Amino acid sequence: MEKQKQGGLVEVGMMLMILSMFMAPVVGTMGKWMSSSISVGEIAWGRFFFQFIFLLPFAIAARRGMGPHIGLQILRGALMALATLLFFAAVRVLPLADAMAIFFVEPLILTIMSSYFLGETIGWRRWTAILVGFSGALIVIQPSYRVFGLEAVFPIGTAFCLAGYLVLTRRLVVKGDALMLQVSSSLFGCLTLALALVVGHTLEFETLTLTWPTSFQWSYFAIMAAIATVVHLLIVYAFRLARASILAPFQYIEIISATTLGFFVFGEFPDSEKWLGILVIIVSGLYVYHRERTLARDNESEKVKI
Repeated sequence: MEKQKQGGLVEVGMMLMILSMFMAPVVGTMGKWMSSSISVGEIAWGRFFFQFIFLLPFAIAARRGMGPHIGLQILRGALMALATLLFFAAVRVLPLADAMAIFFVEPLILTIMSSYFLGETIGWRRWTAILVGFSGALIVIQPSYRVFGLEAVFPIGTAFCLAGYLVLTRRLVVKGDALMLQVSSSLFGCLTLALALVVGHTLEFETLTLTWPTSFQWSYFAIMAAIATVVHLLIVYAFRLARASILAPFQYIEIISATTLGFFVFGEFPDSEKWLGILVIIVSGLYVYHRERTLARDNESEKVKI
């Protein structure tokens, strides 16, 4: 009975992850569409500002504090803010599917970070798959870099930041409250971006220019934040119900919805060379997850024998 209950919870976690991955590219699509009229720094700030506003009443009603490890929560919020800023800066010029494809080295980076910060061992097979996956990213980046320049590399920065965010989420979500983790993420993300905007505007960085948003742009921020809030709450609850090794492969669903939105909204579609790179990244990532699950089962079998 207990095993059936646990299996049911894992299935719920999987469904939450699938739903979040279908929804996630909507935020990037909205950010790309708005970037022609306002700086990406303000778009990212608006997303976090309204996310915090939406979550604050629930946090007050719950009467719970931020919880332990405030320093890690500040870092987590800053990483998510930087990931958002870099991704919006990338999709401002890159096709949405290209940026998403490059970003999908994130699960490979997450594997490396898990080894370093969480003590998980990586064998030569997974190291080989990781290197192959990065070669796939280079296939996508190379033509984009020739056309768009440095922005073609920004999704790699997004991947590093989000991998760090997920490592911290794994550590904090075990004892932390999912709602308050989202509150802290939105608050510290908003403060990080506010500081970046002040500094960037002073130094005249194009991506961090300050202008007063129109009423339409304020509304747009609110809608984008509402979608992002739902997506990240789904991810946090998914991680509470199922192991990362089970959930991680579902991240690749995001590239399907990103490519679909890119095609219908912006008329973008990857060429054959980029599809090759995408395929290499996905196959490498899936192999890494296969190895992780195989090793996890072997470890469980050894414990049973003992």
